[in-house]
Amino acid sequence: MTTTIRCDIVSAEEEIFHGDVTMVVATGEMGELGIAPRHAPLITRLKPGKLVLTLADGEKLDIVVSGGILEVQPQVVTILADTAIRAKDIDEAKVLAAKAEAERVLANQDASMSVEEAQAHLVMSLVQLQALERLRQTLKH
Repeated sequence: MTTTIRCDIVSAEEEIFHGDVTMVVATGEMGELGIAPRHAPLITRLKPGKLVLTLADGEKLDIVVSGGILEVQPQVVTILADTAIRAKDIDEAKVLAAKAEAERVLANQDASMSVEEAQAHLVMSLVQLQALERLRQTLKH
């Protein structure tokens, strides 16, 4: 029985991940998805959120996406993300600044972006901060 499935994650800028995993957890439009080897074929849109990849050695890798498409085929999971970043590559200072700016816009104190853009920036900031917190917790253990 197959214990891994290939996973490819690509953003508009670069390839983020290519390798074998035992599980992919993502946030689809209808809720959380868990993709394991031999999963039924599927295509769904992804909401902004965190992907958790469980590698063959049991290590977990967090990747934050701003949305995109997830496709499951018999031998491969493909994720085409608008933007994607590994948790270890997140710049906390930039994220906190983006969060503060989005909160200012939403409080009608700044007209530098639309409310929809501010909401999207706020969601991405919160997801990135959650990924950083999980990374810190993992490093403590």
